Amino acid sequence: MTSRFLVRLTAVTLAAMLVVAAVEVMPALRVLYLEPEAEPRLVTARGDLAAEETATIELFEAARDSVVFITTAERVRDPWSRNVYEQPRGSGSGFLWDRLGHVVTNNHVIEGASAATVRLADGRSFPARLVGRDPAHDLAVLRIEARGLPAPVTVGSSADLQVGQTVLAIGNPFGLDWTLTRGIVSALDRELPTRTGRPITGLVQTDAAINPGNSGGPLLDSAGRLIGVNTAIYSPSGTSAGIGFAVPVGMVNRVVPVLIDEGRYTPPVIGIRYDPRVNRLAGAEGIEGVMILGVEPGSPAARAGLEPARFDDGRLVAGDIIIGMDGVPIAGIDDLLAALDRHRPGETVTLTLQQNRDERSVEIELAEGG
Repeated sequence: MTSRFLVRLTAVTLAAMLVVAAVEVMPALRVLYLEPEAEPRLVTARGDLAAEETATIELFEAARDSVVFITTAERVRDPWSRNVYEQPRGSGSGFLWDRLGHVVTNNHVIEGASAATVRLADGRSFPARLVGRDPAHDLAVLRIEARGLPAPVTVGSSADLQVGQTVLAIGNPFGLDWTLTRGIVSALDRELPTRTGRPITGLVQTDAAINPGNSGGPLLDSAGRLIGVNTAIYSPSGTSAGIGFAVPVGMVNRVVPVLIDEGRYTPPVIGIRYDPRVNRLAGAEGIEGVMILGVEPGSPAARAGLEPARFDDGRLVAGDIIIGMDGVPIAGIDDLLAALDRHRPGETVTLTLQQNRDERSVEIELAEGG
């Protein structure tokens, strides 16, 4: 072999050895001098959920299936072809009232619609027919024909609500179905105007986020009971500003059965004015019944000679207080309204009145409410 060949062979051998060495050494050099390979972080165990969180999750899972997503359509006519067709109009929320397929929602959710579709939490959709509506209280009832319906929402009470207690709202804001928000009762006995010209009174105010699409959904207490129907928000921007309103369940429980039976709600009236806040204060002083604050001219109350409260030197002096109807005690406004709902316009009832500890009874013919 020539010396030149030996030199080349030696060079090739050294190069091969260097390559092998580099392959073996580079991973170690990378670990020492370069960035290590990215790896998932170690997961830290969370531990048990807080009792309050667990309760909220269980409440949502129990109530979710009772809540429905409502979409509406309106019938329009093409001005050129004169063809009539339906186009999407809007959406909202609702909840199952019973196992017969009755669904409660807001009147404004279905107002002006020619058709409505109800989608359940399990994904099934059904066409709905209008059973009845009450614009004065912004309530409406639809019905779907379906089998295997979930249990209806549990009904609670709104008469004993307190500012500060926890509430939860379930609905479909902006079409984002089955959304849960949480807050508190911010105020009671709020009033909002309606298109009928008569305000809805006794509304529950909450800071639970309520946005367009939440309308008609349930407002629940911390026990998962229905305490109201989300109906409106106060917001300059049109989105939640922390002020939402719900129709109290006491009103819902009076109106809905009548809508199911008769298709409309026209309760009888006696023509008096009252204020839930005044009656709450009176109740705190041990005064039971409904304090009459005003009498409508020409009303049954005026014809029967009922006397309203008056101011004397800046002090409210009670007039007649309704404490009974047809022998049934009346402890507050809910009792009075419930008693009136058992009658029809034109019927005569006997009111038991109290004034200055004296009691008297008067007969009064009920008129038709607006």
